[in-house]
This record gives sequence, structure tokens and C-alpha cells, in this order.
Amino acid sequence: MEIENNDTLSASIERLNAAASLLERALIQLEQREAARGDVQKIVAEVETGYTERELELERRLAQAEQQIAELRAQESKAASARKTLPAATAQLLAKQGVTSLDSIEAGALDAALTGLSLEQRIAVKSQLLRAGILS
Repeated sequence: MEIENNDTLSASIERLNAAASLLERALIQLEQREAARGDVQKIVAEVETGYTERELELERRLAQAEQQIAELRAQESKAASARKTLPAATAQLLAKQGVTSLDSIEAGALDAALTGLSLEQRIAVKSQLLRAGILS
């Protein structure tokens, strides 16, 4: 009987040793996984932080660009409304046709003044008046 008890005890001890070694291996694998997961979380946190900072920088630059565009458009509209100059040749051509005041030109008066010109010349004069903002 004693021999059977010793054999049973030895078998139980071997099984416990085998189970303990399996548990140790499982613990090592879990620790490795946890370490890898921690590294991945650190990397993800760094990427997310960098993306947010980059995004903020781009939004700031976009706001600056939009502000500059608005300022340039305002300057352009002021310049377009203030500038009413014609090329010298067009001003001379209109003066020869009897148009001396460029502040307000009526369409009928302009057409009457330009009747002596060819079609191409009339189109050129009208397009220059449009570009200068005198004729609308």
C-alpha cells in the first residue's frame, strides 16, 4: 500500500510540476503580450497627439490664408471702384468723337459718338470702358 501511495503521490507531484510549468509559460506569454500592447498604445497616443497638433497648425494657416484673401478682395474692390482710367489712345479716340466727360457716359450718347468708328474699334472702346469700370 505504501508503494501505491508513493506512486500516486509521485504522479500527482509530476502533474503539479507540469501544470506549474504550463502556468509559468502562460504567464510569460501574457506579460509579453501586455508589454507589446503597451508599446502599441504608446505609439497610437503619439500618433494621435501629432495628428491633432498638425491639424491645429493647418487650421491656423487656413484661417490666415482666408483672412488674406478677404483683405485682398477688399483692396481689389476699392481699387476697381477708385480707378477709372483709360488708355491714352482710347481717351483720345473718345475726345475726337466728342466725349469729354468720363464720369457718366450714357449708352445712347456713347453709341452716337462711336458711329463713325468701325465695328472692331467700337468693341475695343466699349471693352476698355468696361474694364475701367466706367461703363456698366
